[in-house]
Amino acid sequence: MKNLHIVVYVTGGIAAYKSIIFVRELIKNGAEVKVVMTKMATSFVTPLTFRTISHNEVYYDEGRQLGIVEHVELSMWADIAIIIPATANVIGKLANGIADDFATTALLAMNCPRFLVPSMNDVMYENSAMQRNLQQLENDGYKVLEPSIGFLAEGYEAKGRMQEPEVVFKWLKANILQERVQDLIGKKVIVTAGHTVEEIDPVRYITNHSTGKMGYAVAREAVKRGADVILISGPTNLANDTGAKLISIKTTGQMYQIIKKYYETSDIVIMAAAVADYHVKTPAKQKIKKNENELVLRLEKNIDILNELGKEKKQQKLVGFAAETQDLIKNAQQKLVKKNLDMIVANDVSRKDIGFGTDDNEVTFIRPNKKIISSPKTDKNDISKMIFDLI
Repeated sequence: MKNLHIVVYVTGGIAAYKSIIFVRELIKNGAEVKVVMTKMATSFVTPLTFRTISHNEVYYDEGRQLGIVEHVELSMWADIAIIIPATANVIGKLANGIADDFATTALLAMNCPRFLVPSMNDVMYENSAMQRNLQQLENDGYKVLEPSIGFLAEGYEAKGRMQEPEVVFKWLKANILQERVQDLIGKKVIVTAGHTVEEIDPVRYITNHSTGKMGYAVAREAVKRGADVILISGPTNLANDTGAKLISIKTTGQMYQIIKKYYETSDIVIMAAAVADYHVKTPAKQKIKKNENELVLRLEKNIDILNELGKEKKQQKLVGFAAETQDLIKNAQQKLVKKNLDMIVANDVSRKDIGFGTDDNEVTFIRPNKKIISSPKTDKNDISKMIFDLI
């Protein structure tokens, strides 16, 4: 469960109180949880309760202004979605593609593994329409946990009682081991990270502020999804905990030579490194002494790696990054076309709270002839997940 992003949907049944215990169990086991509530669910349990337990904002239609595309952002964030308890009403809506509130709209946008924990009266549960709806949801890919026989709110024992939170947790955990997305098995992925270094003299060099965090997060996500990953990295202070094969380089020229070696047989290439655009034409062999008030360096343009890869592209999906300080979308779109990319990830590096050296980022995904998608401010692991979801 550790580091899994789980969205818990709570609908309006008496068993809603049990979902508090379930959310607590997820968090105790290392998951990050966001809760979505239907309007009726807030009559049984307050959003404040879930906000306090999850340490995240709670999504619901009444009482808070929801963003225009928050249902899409939530779907991109989620690794797992579970509806607990799932009432007859929400089951019927989902089985028929009805999205008339935030919860059902967000569920319709989910493309991650989805789990359903029914809870209702026994007569409702056994109804042929309900059984037909459950079968349809299973056909659509939902995993359904059959309710137990127990004491119902109506005052008698019958089938329809929601399984206890600890039972649901064990069931979900067992299924997650089977459901983890490994959609890159058999794929070869190249990721570049960090900055490159161009020597001025034996002591000084030209470089930039990139720390490599974004590229390492991308490599880590690719490995999680089953890919064979080569991480080509400039100097960083990061440990290689990605599971990828690390090849360390210093200069832009060295990076290009390594990429060329693996490019032809690769399936996906993600150029997250911030490479130096210029090198010193004639680096000094000895340390330059500060004898003058000015030091003049003659710079030559480095090879444009991304441009060259775009020219040579065949089966590869080629993804670039655009670190901009102004005209973000315009500059990124021009780069996308000029360099023949399948996607460009644009971010505003003039902001101090995202981009170079930070754990968080806020980016815009631009693809040829497709809708532009903007991410919320989130950590770079989430951005990496979004990149591969879009690929």
